Amino acid sequence: MSFTKNDRKVQSKSGRSFPASAEAGRPPFAEIIASALREEFGGGTSAIKTVARLTRANERAVRNWFDAKNGPSGENLIYLLRYSDVVLGGVLDLADRGELRTAAGFSELRQLLVDLLTAIDDIRASAPRGLP
Repeated sequence: MSFTKNDRKVQSKSGRSFPASAEAGRPPFAEIIASALREEFGGGTSAIKTVARLTRANERAVRNWFDAKNGPSGENLIYLLRYSDVVLGGVLDLADRGELRTAAGFSELRQLLVDLLTAIDDIRASAPRGLP
């Protein structure tokens, strides 16, 4: 089977990388996404299948993300940001918006505090009289 001349070229022949990565001397976009995906989902076949299902992307494309051969498209990146805090953090760092990483965790921290206060109230309600 031979490829047609109209096939999509998966990798750039010029060697250009994502501008924010090249400017600041950071790893390329694809490497940051690959690292974040491996950290969040692991590196096995089941991780590739899970990410493919979450993003509705082809498994071969997802495998390329995990291998840092290329990065996800904009639409797929949005899906990844929805499901992965590690990918979100990596993208915020690439955009020099690390301060937003802290803000992104506030809702989770708030829920933990609400759960803690509820547990304390439950313990106090069930404690014998005389305890604070």
